Amino acid sequence: MPFTLTMPKLSPTMEEGTIAKWHKSEGDFVEAGELLMEVATDKATVEHTAIDEGYLRKIIVSEGGEASVNQAIAVFTEKSDESIEGYEPEGVSQAASKEESNSEEDVSKSEPSQKADKPSVASSGLSQPQFVPAPPLEEYDLSQFSVSHDDRIKASPVAKKVAKEKGLDLSTVKGTGPGGRVVKKDLEKAQASGDFVFGKREVPNRVPGSYHEEALSPMRKVISRRLQESKTFIPHFYVTQTINADALFEFRKQLRNLDLKISFNDCVVRACALALRKYPVANSGFNTANNTIIHYDTIDISVAVSMSEGLITPIVRHADFKDLGEISREIRSLAKRAKDGKLEPQEYQGGSFTVSNLGMYGVTDFKAIINPPQSCILAVGGILDTPVVKNGVVVPGKTMNMTLSADHRVVDGVAAAEFVNYVKKYLENPVSLVI
Repeated sequence: MPFTLTMPKLSPTMEEGTIAKWHKSEGDFVEAGELLMEVATDKATVEHTAIDEGYLRKIIVSEGGEASVNQAIAVFTEKSDESIEGYEPEGVSQAASKEESNSEEDVSKSEPSQKADKPSVASSGLSQPQFVPAPPLEEYDLSQFSVSHDDRIKASPVAKKVAKEKGLDLSTVKGTGPGGRVVKKDLEKAQASGDFVFGKREVPNRVPGSYHEEALSPMRKVISRRLQESKTFIPHFYVTQTINADALFEFRKQLRNLDLKISFNDCVVRACALALRKYPVANSGFNTANNTIIHYDTIDISVAVSMSEGLITPIVRHADFKDLGEISREIRSLAKRAKDGKLEPQEYQGGSFTVSNLGMYGVTDFKAIINPPQSCILAVGGILDTPVVKNGVVVPGKTMNMTLSADHRVVDGVAAAEFVNYVKKYLENPVSLVI
């Protein structure tokens, strides 16, 4: 008897998935518990094993195809020679899924949303900007880039020779000779003032206005939706503080001299864990369903990790009970498994506070978007060599900027400032991170 395999729900936030790989082909016998396929969800690529045994007779959604949760993706039979002609797969069909999605969208546009925990832009009465592409300039003359400028610009033979030897673009030089002709002295002036271009000109092969579009991955779809909701519905405010990082820099240097590989981000996570004990108001969230404040009883710090598919925030659980070395090892392990798509759901679901660090990319200052339902996220920049004032004298120093984004429904300005200053106290006195 034929039976249907539908897209399983592999994470609490998963609404659809992409078939990354089928490990069985049509006609193969599949045993219960045997690896059947890999599914790219909103968080990671997950291996899925067969629940029941049977013969895989028809693959409805091939590799690279998307399917909504409970949508039919394959047909099985108990025997290899059973006919599946005329069999209608069970579960949500692709067409029905799309109709349901469109229906929900129409309802959300016409009626207020009844689900307080899932606010939408449509339900708020706001409208998103629509992409209206400008037509590409098909008549644009690309041949102008392939024609030698030297042949089209008035210039003396000597000026052309010097320009060719020195790699100068004559089109950038204003001629002072007869009829605006470029002469040798013009090149000498241009060379002194820097009004010329070195190197060869590249030739474009596409007309202005050309573009292409890329479909969102399951992870990028969730990121898009959640951050849009966060920025739209959460009243963000920001508190920025500059840290004297001289001691922190020297502290890390000393640890490395002892072959202890501790990053600045490890220190920030440890400092936040200790500061959250002192100011638990930052270790909180907001429940939109009940309009209540969530007070987290444990300090579980989410650490933003960038991947090619998007951003994920694996969690250091009970961060305040772990020393600097334990935090460092755990973050490295979580980051590696996140990039390999091997995180377990419990390793990225939840969290009470988030740290996002772009310092390793040379970023000096930025403001992060809150990861709901959490109420705070700390954005950390890189350490800068900068002049600082010490004892009334300007001397070389090192500074680091950090900005706390806070939900004003939960956290007030004074509390945010006190929390950030406490993090600063720990980082400016890094010995506190190991005692």
